[in-house]
Amino acid sequence: MPKNKLRRFAELKTFDHVIQPAFSEVFQKDHLLKGRWNKDFFRNDHPLVLELGCGKGEYTVTLAREFPFRNYIGMDIKGSRIWKGARTVLHERINNAAFIRSHIELICSFFGRDEAEEIWLTFPDPQPKKAHKRLSSSRFLGLYQKLLRNNGNVHLKTDSALLFGYTLRLIRHNNLKVTECYDDLYKAPLTNPILAIRTYYEQQFIEKGMKIHYICFELPNEKTITEPPEG
Repeated sequence: MPKNKLRRFAELKTFDHVIQPAFSEVFQKDHLLKGRWNKDFFRNDHPLVLELGCGKGEYTVTLAREFPFRNYIGMDIKGSRIWKGARTVLHERINNAAFIRSHIELICSFFGRDEAEEIWLTFPDPQPKKAHKRLSSSRFLGLYQKLLRNNGNVHLKTDSALLFGYTLRLIRHNNLKVTECYDDLYKAPLTNPILAIRTYYEQQFIEKGMKIHYICFELPNEKTITEPPEG
């Protein structure tokens, strides 16, 4: 393993705002902070927003800077990526941001019912051959329903036409309410400055002339979400 990665992994262990339990600690078990993030970690009652598959945590960090009266948590399994965002949070003394290093499949081990207000999916793997692994699939939306407040927003930002089209079909198939949708985000006049935040990988996609897709939709708690017909 490269020395840089080893150094970053070692540094991550010293960050109080990075939670990285062993798999055995959270597999079919609840983490100690589940349902208690505001009370025991952030020590406030501000709304909680999650960035899943956060990579370097650009959205977690930037949103935490912009909105100090909201709490943000980025989640990813790649520690070497999380390190960048976590280090920024430490150096800038941002007290409303944290990171979890774990598998997103285990998200319900970390968060309780109605604990999160919004979810961001920023450039997740489109999983071209395995729809059930897509972070916007019915499988994952079913997990989000267990922790997201009723009709909370799910944001998807992606360069993948496949993932964008699939998510649109799933939304229409389940009659979910779309609040905002752009097939080519930066060709449209942006009324929401949050959408102008660019991740490291997003900037690379834009420089290659690739379109960025964005959709935001509401996720009701009690509705059974099913897969759309293949297309």
